[in-house]
Amino acid sequence: MQAKDSNPPDGGYGWVVVVSAFMVMGLTVAVLKTFGLFFVEIQQHFDELASTTSWITSVTIAVFHLGAPVASSLCVQYTHRTVVITGGLLAFSGMALGFFGLNMVWMYATTGFLQGLGISFSWTPAISIVSHYFSKKRALANAIASAGECAFAFVFGPFFQWLISQYGWKGALLIIGGIQLNICVCGVLMRPLASSCLLEASHYGTETPPGNGASGRDKEDKSPIMHKTLNWMLVKRPEFVLYAIFGILAAMSFFVPPLFLVPLSYSLGIDESWTASLLSILAMVDFGGRLLCGWYANLHVTKTIHLLAMTITLISTSLMLLPLANSYLSLAIFTGFYGFFFGTTVAIHITVLADVVGMPEFDSALGLFMLIRSTGGFVGPPFAGLIVDMAGDYRASFYMAGATLILSAGFLIILDLLQQRKKRGSKIRTKPEKSTLPYPSLHTLKHQTRRGQDAEENEKLSPCPFHAN
Repeated sequence: MQAKDSNPPDGGYGWVVVVSAFMVMGLTVAVLKTFGLFFVEIQQHFDELASTTSWITSVTIAVFHLGAPVASSLCVQYTHRTVVITGGLLAFSGMALGFFGLNMVWMYATTGFLQGLGISFSWTPAISIVSHYFSKKRALANAIASAGECAFAFVFGPFFQWLISQYGWKGALLIIGGIQLNICVCGVLMRPLASSCLLEASHYGTETPPGNGASGRDKEDKSPIMHKTLNWMLVKRPEFVLYAIFGILAAMSFFVPPLFLVPLSYSLGIDESWTASLLSILAMVDFGGRLLCGWYANLHVTKTIHLLAMTITLISTSLMLLPLANSYLSLAIFTGFYGFFFGTTVAIHITVLADVVGMPEFDSALGLFMLIRSTGGFVGPPFAGLIVDMAGDYRASFYMAGATLILSAGFLIILDLLQQRKKRGSKIRTKPEKSTLPYPSLHTLKHQTRRGQDAEENEKLSPCPFHAN
């Protein structure tokens, strides 16, 4: 299929793509976020420490990020549709093989590695193709798509708890894997607009249309698709480096609260049925935060990076307050605050990346950003688990996550200051050039006047011989 226009349609079939991405987010990241319900079950089954059990989630997160550059590369070589379908099959394989539960190493390889690779191959193309289909409404479209993980997590919390109680944690994994096969259906619906634009641009680049002259070459140069799948030159740009450091620190924190919220509630003596409802509350307010922040960002009232720095600060504050809870009600309230501000952050952080690097570099930057951020996702949960083992209290993990997020907000502030400084510098360099082009300087006027007076006096003293008669 050939695209009719290389510009983002900002609607039309793009909304079908958004709904498909909405489903993919729910069937991938929502499963990862609610995996905390399996944490205690697996820990007790294998009789392992919290830090050892948390490596399952850590491996999933790390492979999820590490696989992003590979997924981005495959999207350019093939299509987003093909990569998403492959991701659905990998996610199913990870859960289905995890059903056997032979030992912890087996769990690392199945529900850790294969599941993480499936999430990466599904999530990365889904979020990428939405950005290609939308330009003016990109923030709103990304917010709606990312809200899928919240909507599904709201249902998955009590549903997974029921599955575990009825079929055990192994049977629950097998059923969840079967549900994840629906990712393949969502992938089929993702019409490859981006790849079609690339093919069309390449065609015009080799065969110039009649009457268009060099316009075929211009179309090839202006194609929104990156020919380089991973542009390592981005690491030489200070803006990208600062945002990547922010991503590392944020990834160290983002996956800690959902993982340790369930064990914390158990330690407070809260019933299992009420514990599952905490994940539903987290998902519900997360959903509202994403949609509200996406709508607000689409108004362009506040600079997106300013909005992101503010939401990160509010998340860290709520995480610092959450360990103060000593009952279900107080825990639910603090969980609600955390979930809402987390939703506002996730709704815009990909949009900020697009603003930092620009859309021509977006596909390559997204893969590279996910690759760099993987270090934070890999280290975060085990580090939090180690702190829990040392302190003997699950509250310590929330303090660690809050402190790390405060540090990450500092890099956003530095990034914004750098962008403002460069913007002011460009204005200062261009202002004198604009002012000197239409008008000569005062020194030039004086010099020209003096030369004119000297020439007039010389003409009076020695008139030109051709005018002598």
